[in-house]
Amino acid sequence: MQHSAIATQFYSWNGYRCAYDVPHEGQGVPLVLIHPIGVGLSRQFWQRFNQAWVQAGHRNTIYNPDLLGCGESDMPRVAYYPIDWATQLQCFLQTVVKRPCILIAQGALSPVAIDLVNLQPDLVRGLILSGPPAWTLVTKTTSDLQHRIAWNLFDSPLGSAFYRYARRSQFLQRFSIRQLFASDHQVDANWLEMLQAGASDLDSRHAVFSFLSGFWRQDYRHRVAQIEQPTLVVLGEKASSISREGKPESLDQRLEDYLEAFPQVQGVKIPGRNVLPYESTLAFVDAIAAWLESSPISKA
Repeated sequence: MQHSAIATQFYSWNGYRCAYDVPHEGQGVPLVLIHPIGVGLSRQFWQRFNQAWVQAGHRNTIYNPDLLGCGESDMPRVAYYPIDWATQLQCFLQTVVKRPCILIAQGALSPVAIDLVNLQPDLVRGLILSGPPAWTLVTKTTSDLQHRIAWNLFDSPLGSAFYRYARRSQFLQRFSIRQLFASDHQVDANWLEMLQAGASDLDSRHAVFSFLSGFWRQDYRHRVAQIEQPTLVVLGEKASSISREGKPESLDQRLEDYLEAFPQVQGVKIPGRNVLPYESTLAFVDAIAAWLESSPISKA
């Protein structure tokens, strides 16, 4: 895999060192990227998107932070809630970006973006959700005790052993084909090498186990209803999801749920499955660009 030569920069939040980079400096409303959480995932997830966005001639400055517990940020042994990452990014907006931006959140990190908009609405001009989870998963609070029991199981020698197994190339390849990508051939060496490099530090398991423990499964309906910023929901045509009741959910229903919930929202379907900025990069760039061109938020 070709590693970016972009310099890593750091800021401090709650005594932790948090990493980010600026893949492109330009003009207009900046983009702030929120990477997904998973074995080996970090801000490097956005490399393909960043390159394609700039190559397409778009001039927005791009800010690409590592969430706490991921990439080059500190990795404390704590249970991470969405509000923790949102508060970290609030500090990032206040101290690094310092101007209204457009948030782009991948997958089940949508709750982090929702919390962030509620925390700091004056520094968010627009919101883009890439492959957000089934609406039923973010509209019902599950037991925090249940989450804590899962966390305590993961935060054990058994959990450490599982993580060592899960970061093996064969496991990552099987999981990616089964859960993330529409096309098997897209699960390439670049993807697998990125994940293995990101998971090389065993302390990266804490963020992953926090996600798997389900701390993000809360009822976000009230917080979503407060969001006045224009929002774009992008779904893959082969997006897979299971509702809370364990039933397959139709893509049209999934999109309609989001269109009904957000006050000012548009939706679009593009080729791909669940990791659109990586698997369907050009289509994802085009979808965002078209939305921005038709929206007043792109005018700084």
